[in-house]
Amino acid sequence: MTAFKCIIFDMDGTLTETNRLIFDSFNHIARRYLDKEFSESEIMKMFGPPEEGALLHIVRKDQLDEAMKEYLSFYRAHTRKLARVIPGVEEVLKFLKDQCCKLAIFTGKGSHTTRITLEEFGIQDYFDFVVTGNDVRVHKPSAEGIHKIMEHFGLAQSQVLMVGDAVSDVKAAHESGVKIAAVLWDSYSKDRVLEMKTDYVFHQVDEFFSWLKVQFA
Repeated sequence: MTAFKCIIFDMDGTLTETNRLIFDSFNHIARRYLDKEFSESEIMKMFGPPEEGALLHIVRKDQLDEAMKEYLSFYRAHTRKLARVIPGVEEVLKFLKDQCCKLAIFTGKGSHTTRITLEEFGIQDYFDFVVTGNDVRVHKPSAEGIHKIMEHFGLAQSQVLMVGDAVSDVKAAHESGVKIAAVLWDSYSKDRVLEMKTDYVFHQVDEFFSWLKVQFA
């Protein structure tokens, strides 16, 4: 029987393919306020804080509330067209729930876009606890979100597995002392993650699923 009582998932690139949606949403605001577009790499550099902080690279502080409303409207309207749950992931979540494993999310996304993603794809009920970029004082790669989840469930480090696709997920897991499964099926920083020390690496969802079945056998 596995020692894992809780599995924490990152969202973008781990549970969902959302890069195109994020890039297009930011450029929708950039066109509106700056009459320009940013490259994917330029947009990625804006991230760290949730969307409210990232948008300050594009709009003035006094424009932020209006820009956020426009961003979220575009994001919700285009979620099902430009994003999807990664094929096979929902089967993994169903399996883990059947094993009575606690499921959590620790994402750098803001609370609004996290809720939109979960609602639009109908996967919110799989998760027992969600920590977003708006719920922590220090964002990834800080382990604050992992610690919040461990405290919420009263779990030890050995009982928790972090699953993520980014350098920040690996660093957060290392800081918290929990094991990290690097999943690279939609990773934007695959090469950098592969250079890091990880406990497990999975390139395909079915590979990860097969491993989980063994852990919970």
